[in-house]
Parts: sequence; structure tokens; C-alpha cells
Amino acid sequence: MVRVPAGKLARAMCPDFLSMSLLSRSGRGTRRFAAGALAFAASSAFSQTSQTQLDTVAVTATRTPTRIADTVADVTVLTRVDIERADGRTLAELLAQQPGIQFASNGGLGKTSSLFIRGLEGRHVLLLVDGMRVGSATVPMPSFDNLPLESIERVEIARGPLSALYGSDAVGGVIQVFTRRAGDGVRGNAKVSAGSHRYGQVAGGVAAGQGPFDLAVQVQHTENRGISATNEHVPFGSFNPDDDGFRQNAGTLKAGWQLAPGWRLEGLVLESNGVTQIDDGPDADARATLRNAVQTVKLSGRVTDAWQTRLSVARSVDVYDTLSSASAFASLGPISSVQRQLSWENEVTMPVGTALALVERLEQDVSKTDGQYDVTSRRIDALGLGINGSAAGHFWQASVRSDRNSQFGHQTTGAAGYGWQIAPAWRVGASLGTSFVAPSFNQLYWPGFGNPDLQPEEGKHAELNLRWSAGDHAVRASWFGNRIRGYIPAGPLPQNVPRARIDGVTLAYDGRLAGLDLGASIDHVDPRNATQGSANFDRQLPRRAKNALRAQADWQQGAWRAGATFVAFSSRYDDAANTTRLGGYGTLDLRADWAFAPDWSAGVRLNNLADKAYETVYGYNQPGRELFVSLRWAPR
Repeated sequence: MVRVPAGKLARAMCPDFLSMSLLSRSGRGTRRFAAGALAFAASSAFSQTSQTQLDTVAVTATRTPTRIADTVADVTVLTRVDIERADGRTLAELLAQQPGIQFASNGGLGKTSSLFIRGLEGRHVLLLVDGMRVGSATVPMPSFDNLPLESIERVEIARGPLSALYGSDAVGGVIQVFTRRAGDGVRGNAKVSAGSHRYGQVAGGVAAGQGPFDLAVQVQHTENRGISATNEHVPFGSFNPDDDGFRQNAGTLKAGWQLAPGWRLEGLVLESNGVTQIDDGPDADARATLRNAVQTVKLSGRVTDAWQTRLSVARSVDVYDTLSSASAFASLGPISSVQRQLSWENEVTMPVGTALALVERLEQDVSKTDGQYDVTSRRIDALGLGINGSAAGHFWQASVRSDRNSQFGHQTTGAAGYGWQIAPAWRVGASLGTSFVAPSFNQLYWPGFGNPDLQPEEGKHAELNLRWSAGDHAVRASWFGNRIRGYIPAGPLPQNVPRARIDGVTLAYDGRLAGLDLGASIDHVDPRNATQGSANFDRQLPRRAKNALRAQADWQQGAWRAGATFVAFSSRYDDAANTTRLGGYGTLDLRADWAFAPDWSAGVRLNNLADKAYETVYGYNQPGRELFVSLRWAPR
């Protein structure tokens, strides 16, 4: 759904395989692609070693600390090392290098982007920063474009329907960003980076911990002259051949206090302010400011040996402010979303696993300068219960949640999953879940574009998976099926589409072979309008490719590290009627680092080595070949 006409249209519009001879337009070509990709993954012999990933503890998939090896859901954890490997890429691009995820972007760094997890919509992804929702309640998308990457310690990706734990939006999965925190002692870090299109970044921080207190501060400044965000194909006469840059100042402050044994008080302040140049017509320097802020306070402690409790109060802000525009239809001024969240979580260790009891309240308020929405706020009160555990080669997870939305009444969602270790190296699993998504304020009330009669989407989801792991190698094969009732398409005057379906399979490998950390994955998704009798029946849902291939390899010897990441996507359509086709593409990124002194390293990144020209949104460019060099100081 559009945020506004013209100047703010780009933000709402965003949310092939090498159209080289690799993939033809025929079904036979698609089968050749699948067979070739499978052969490639097998020959790759299958990021960090798989055992390290399986032993990692994550919280997002269950809302309780759980080893990835013991979860039913498909979980990936990206570490600080993974983030540094992707220098020059956006957060959305980094995430799209992971199995089951694709992205669409309106023109590079600082421009609007959206993610598709397992073929579901960009608004079907929930983004959390240290547990707090971050995104816009007007445009129904998370805010990936303005988060400071240098403040991120790790990212957890939990795929599959998680509305039964998190409520609305968590349909395709949840992406949770964790900011840096301090350990014992005093440590600093600093980075200077430069690159193509006059890219420059300086960043630094300090973390200190002594006794019961700890404090971590991280700041960064980024500038980039950029590329032209649009080309002559862009709709609505928005093409402007000038460069569209981005400038950002951002930082985080996280403090903690160990009040007593087992009890901790923690606070976070994140602030990120950007200025992005946009294209909404010729002969004007169209610009907008971006502001994202998060404030959280958390108290956690152990009431008894078996009972852990957490109380959190949080607030997030998302502001998009159009400063200037080339369009006579543009609306200048800010559009803002403020979300306030109160959450009380309790974990109780029981003989059958870890039980979760949740009470949560979410308040969303929106505003714009040129007139109010018909409704400017809503309140969601929720109760949730869950349990997860394992014993004797069996793994289980179940949850149920009831949300009372001030606009749409009660919604109840549930999920259940089971895994069985049928042999030392083999495990099978299955899960079922339901979901719902409330329409955004723009979809409901934007003058001339919204539809106040929209109802929430409701979904049913299923997954079957097979895991194999032995030593340094792990393979996961997943089949998933999603059925959405009341699907809300993008665009003006949306109507609930009675039925949509998204089916798919993912085959992913992680491991270590001959001194190389290796990863490979193949995805095939089939997102369709499943409403018989409609004009777009059986058409492919827009802006996601049916086939994707990813492969990466990293090598380290002494002070030297080197690696490569290859991703490729088949063709996609930009519109619901499948009349506007976007070609497939593939990109190859190369990287190398040299630790030339105990606390110092230098790095070089060469992204999109073949200088591939491609679009993920019709009429919007993506960067070609780019070179980045960096110098880091990080005492150990």
C-alpha cells in the first residue's frame, strides 16, 4: 500500500536467474535449473561449521533460550563476523543471502526495501530490536533501511509462522536484531571504510564492565553519493538520472546493572537519523529524512530455581519526512508511527520442558502533517502460553495466543511442532500453525488509496522437514505450504483477495571441508493467487522469484581470510497480472582480510564482480560493481 503519492511512493512500492541461458521461460528450463542447482549443492559438499551453528543458543523461535539443535523451527544466527563479511551490502541484502529469504529494493543504500521469507509478503515479516517491534504502522513493513549495522552484535532468523508467539505480522518469520553489550573489562573498537560512489563510513565504540555495572556505546556516520535510484522504466514519470545518495548518523547506548544474584536491569537507547535522496520526477532534488528510535528497559530475574521472569517496557519510533519533491502530488512533511510495548514473560522449567506464560500490550499511534487518518491509534492486548522441550530423541513445541485488537476484535492463533531423532544423524519433523495480519493504517485510511472495510488476513501453515548432521556437516530439507484467506495485495484501494497459496521447498547445507567453511542452499517457491474466478487466478504473486541459489565459501590461514558469496534468482513479476517481467540475475561477491597486527585488520570487498545490471522492483536500479576497503581496530 502506498504511503503517499509521488514523493513517498517509492517507499511503498518496494514492498533473474542469470537471465542468461541458465533458465529458459519454459517449464523444462525450470527443471534444468532445479537439477543443476541440486548438483551444484551436492558438489559443494555442503559460514561457520554446522556443529557450531547447531550448538548456538537462540531465543526468537521459542521466546526462551533454546539450542538451535533442539528447536523445531528453522533458525539461522548471523554473528558479528557474518555482518563484517558483508561490508557494503545493506542489512536486507545480507539477510537475502540466507536460505528462504529474498529482497526487493528501491535503489540501494538507504532506500526502501522489503524481505520475503518463504515467498510470503514483506509485511509478513516481523522485525525486532532487542525484543521491540521496529517498523511503520502506516506502511506495513519493517524498517530495515536505517538500522546502524555497526551496533548489531548478532541477528536471529526464525522461519515459519510465529503469530502464536508474537501476534500480527509474524507470518513468514521473525528477524530479531541484538545490539552490542559489554563484557568484563574495557574494550574499544573503531572502523574506517571507503568505497565506490564516494562511500565513506567511520564508526567506533567502547564497552566497559566492572562488578555489577556494564555500559556499551556505539556510534557511526555513513555517507554515499549513490547511484540513480530509477531508470526510464519507472512508473508515474518519476525518472530522474541524478545520483541519489544517503547520509546517516546513528548510535546505541546499552547499560546493565546486576541488582542481585540472578536479577538484572538493562536499558537500551538506539537513535538513527538518515537523509535519503529519492526520485519522483525530473528537475528537482527530492529528499526525505528517516528517523528510527528504540528505547527499552528490561528487568529479569530468577524467582525460584524453576521460575524465570522478565518485565520490559519499550518504545519505537519510525518517521519518514519528505523535505522536497518534484511531484505536484507529493505531500511534504513527516508521517510517523509510535509503538509502545509492555511485556511480562515467565519461563517455568517443568518435567515436560520449558513453559512460557506471556502478557503483552501494544499501542500504535500514527500521524501526518497534512491531515489526520480517520483512525490514528489502536491497542492490542495479548495473552500467550507456550511449551518446548526434548527427551530421548523427541522434540516438541506448542503455543497459543489470544490478541484483542481495538479495531478488529479477538484473534486466536496456535502452533505445534514435533521432531523425532530416528537415527544418530537423522531427524524428521513437522509443524502446523495459524496466523493473522491486521491491515495497516495506510491500507485502511489513506485518502483516495485506502479501504476502511479491509479485514485481517488469516493463514494456515504446514511444514515437513528432514535434517541430517554428522561432524562438521549438516543438511536440512524443508517443504512448506501456506494458505492465506483475505490476502491483501499491494496498491491503491486494496480489496481482500479470498485465497492465496504459497508452497515451496528449501535444501540447505552448512559445513566444513578441506579447511573451508561452506554453505549452499536451493529454494523453490510457488506463490499464487488461488481465488478461482478472479482476473488474476493462478498468477504468480509479485516481486519474488520462484527459484534461488546461494553458495558461499570462506578460508582462513594465519592472519589471512578470504571468501566468496554467490546468489542467483530466477525471473519475477512486478505486478499481480504478471504482465511486467523482471529478469533473473546472479551476483558474486569477493572478500579478503589481513590481520596485520594483533589488534588491527584491513579488508577489501568487491561486490557484484560481473557488474550485473538488475532490478528487484520495476524501474528501480541496483548497484553494479562496487569496491570497498576498510581498516578495523578491535583489541581482544
